[in-house]
Formats: sequence, structure tokens, C-alpha cells
Amino acid sequence: MISITAILKSKQENLIEVQNMLTHLVTETRKEAACIRYDLHTTDNVFIIWEEWKDQAGLDFHNSQSYLQEFIKKAENLVSTPIQVYKTVQIL
Repeated sequence: MISITAILKSKQENLIEVQNMLTHLVTETRKEAACIRYDLHTTDNVFIIWEEWKDQAGLDFHNSQSYLQEFIKKAENLVSTPIQVYKTVQIL
């Protein structure tokens, strides 16, 4: 299993737009066969996506999807800092 944590910091004036875009991204991603978990969390203007994938092939498929690519392109101008993505391994 592969775990990913993505952290986005929305500009305050773009908060609702970013949340709507993320809601669409989550809805589409959860339809993917290799997606085990794709959860969205928030606090203030920070959004955190917690992802779990069956395998690297499934993650590669996700990364190639047009809805993800479109989200990344649009979000670049709506966030206050670059999107941080961490591929992690559970240790406990």
C-alpha cells in the first residue's frame, strides 16, 4: 500500500473555490479502482488530502487523470504556497 499526504494552503479570497475544486477531485478520485482512501480535511485555509493506494500502478494512473492535472493547473494561482505532497511509509 502507498500513502500520500497533500497539503494545500488556499489564499483566503479563494477558499470556497478551492474547496469546491477539491470536492470534485475527491469525488472523481474515489471512483478509481486502486483508491483505498482519499479523504479531505481542513482547518482555516489549509486543506489536507490523506490518500492510500493499492499499488504504484494505481497511483500512476491517478496522476495521469485529466481531473487531477486540471486541478493542479488551476490551483497554482489560488494557493498561497506551493502544494506539498509527501509519499510516506507507515512505521507504527
